[in-house]
Amino acid sequence: MRGLFCFMLTLSILGTVLTALVWYVFRDRNVQPGRPPHKDPIMNSGAVPSGTCKGCRDTVTEKVVERYSHSWKKQEDKFRNFRSLLSNRCHGLTKAMVTQANTPLGSKVVYDGEKRKPLQVTPELFSTFAKENPFVNTTWDTCSVVGNGGILANSSCGEKIDSAQFVIRCNLPPLENGYERDVGNKTDLVTANPSILIEKYGGLQERRRPFVENLRSYGDSLMLLPAFSYGPNTPVSLRALYTIQDFDSPLRPVFLNPEYLQSLAHFWQGQGLRTVRLSTGLIVASLALELCSNVHLYGFWPFNEHPHRHQPLANHYYDDRQSKKTVHAMPAEFDHLLRLHSQGVLRIHLGECAPAAR
Repeated sequence: MRGLFCFMLTLSILGTVLTALVWYVFRDRNVQPGRPPHKDPIMNSGAVPSGTCKGCRDTVTEKVVERYSHSWKKQEDKFRNFRSLLSNRCHGLTKAMVTQANTPLGSKVVYDGEKRKPLQVTPELFSTFAKENPFVNTTWDTCSVVGNGGILANSSCGEKIDSAQFVIRCNLPPLENGYERDVGNKTDLVTANPSILIEKYGGLQERRRPFVENLRSYGDSLMLLPAFSYGPNTPVSLRALYTIQDFDSPLRPVFLNPEYLQSLAHFWQGQGLRTVRLSTGLIVASLALELCSNVHLYGFWPFNEHPHRHQPLANHYYDDRQSKKTVHAMPAEFDHLLRLHSQGVLRIHLGECAPAAR
């Protein structure tokens, strides 16, 4: 019995020693027996899976809404200072569009996206340029710049948008079939991205009548084409111009000046914006700040949740097709526009609109 007792005592002592040894080893490795290894709370904190926190909102969106929620008042001195800075750097009133005056016959057009491949201005190409700048000695009191964001759906902003003296729209958006109530139908300038001409109308290589028929809702507005951003943009933009002329459309096609785009890109870089290319929305909003004394932005909300109703939003008011996030930095651009809103330079409209004053 004494031998058995000594044997059991020895095993107990050895077990205690082994347990202590294991504890020290795991403690030094920051691991506890029976538990998973320790994780850094910052480096390993992933995003909360969707649906696990119903009713919770993105903290970024919350901060944006908080910044926007302050009462807005135009600050005339800040508006004039910003407009003067923008005009002195970019000269939108005289250089935003290619004209026969600022791009003479025999000169070379330098693509803002392909600077190594300048294009010679031949007599045929020169004949397609606007003979005079449509903005010379012309400014407006109020401008509506209309983005295509999903926030415009069910906004009832159409009447307010159309109440402006000059209305700018982006990328040939639909205005009929019930959209008028939310986005209006007045148009003085509309942009047309060549990618839309290729995807919707086959690059105007075959039947062109559907393209012209869809342009009727824009009346006799200016249609701004970025014909000289990249080489492939030129032929499709020229086909758009020739189609409008061949079908006697009242629309007035003009080309966006790559020199203006370069100046504008440098200007916003100087403001701290980091992006591969400026979006169409920021380009026309910048132009509006030179053209108009009071600039109102609609449909520029870049997030997929409504700022007030908290419901999911489609990417556009007419579809949910996603934009190229690797090319345009929409939230970053909106941050700069929101800063101008907070300074009283321009006004961003989010949510539903009250009836326009008569």
